[in-house]
Amino acid sequence: MARRPTMKDVAREAGVSLTTVDRALNGRLTVREETLREISIAAERVGYHARGLIQHRIAEKVPEMKLGFILIKKRHEYYQAFEREIETAVAERHDIRGRAVIRFANSQSPEEFAELMTGLARHVDAIAAVAVNHQKLSQVVRDITSEGTPVFSLLNDFAQGIRYSYLGLNNMKIGRLAAWMLTHTVSTPGKLGIFVGGNRWHGHDLREVGFRSYVRENASGFSVLEAMVNLETVEVTYEATLDILNRHSDLRGIYVAGGGMEGAIAALREVRPPGKVALIVNEFTSSSRAALADGYAIMVIATPLEVLCRKLVGLMIEGVADVAGAPSAQHFLEPRIVLPEML
Repeated sequence: MARRPTMKDVAREAGVSLTTVDRALNGRLTVREETLREISIAAERVGYHARGLIQHRIAEKVPEMKLGFILIKKRHEYYQAFEREIETAVAERHDIRGRAVIRFANSQSPEEFAELMTGLARHVDAIAAVAVNHQKLSQVVRDITSEGTPVFSLLNDFAQGIRYSYLGLNNMKIGRLAAWMLTHTVSTPGKLGIFVGGNRWHGHDLREVGFRSYVRENASGFSVLEAMVNLETVEVTYEATLDILNRHSDLRGIYVAGGGMEGAIAALREVRPPGKVALIVNEFTSSSRAALADGYAIMVIATPLEVLCRKLVGLMIEGVADVAGAPSAQHFLEPRIVLPEML
């Protein structure tokens, strides 16, 4: 019959005294949280029968915190992955008893984002959102932060100077990166097209500015067509891509600065052979991976979601503790670049 693990076994595994393990179990004297965690891990390893009691004592010392998140496109592969990474990042924290409260906007309406933020603010300690830039949201964020709840902008910056901080890519640099890649890989100069989600997506505006400025400064043989607004939808992107392909025989490349890339990929598959028109898109999904593999896309610029979510959760916890000292900072992440040869 196997010997049942004892407190001595736990103490030996944790590298602490038997007295310290006794304190952890019975709460006779205060034990540091870090030591409690070491004892808990040791108890789990040796299979000690009372390890649940230690874990309960740890939980008693850790503050409860609800973190609210607003995302878009609930059925889209990218935002489903975003949701999973948020939940993982919150669950990994041991300094809080965290709970992620995630809501999805069904539209790009400022009114809907405002309603979602206002509703969340009643139930959570901090809010992070992917949302449009609009004066209505600026007022909502001002009201929420004045009540002591920090607000963070994700991917697309909004309520600048009011929100706690922005996390995402440096969108101006991303636009320049896309232009650099197109103009250095396309052998024959010509026209370039660019899709943006809409004027309320500040990040897309910055990507367009970066894209145009690079071409203007460094690639005089190329010209950029008027930006096409696709409202982040596949259908609009598909129809608009077919239209510019039909109207501009010298179209050499397309950059989809936001969502809707599946429409551009589908249109190119229908009317152009691989490599005839170079395509750059954002975010690595099954669709962009297939486009890279088939020679339709030459580069995917992806947001490192795991890195973003872990950093975000840490900043939200800090913000809850020190909302009065809101720095209104920007936290730029290094993009993940995916090329066909990397598959």
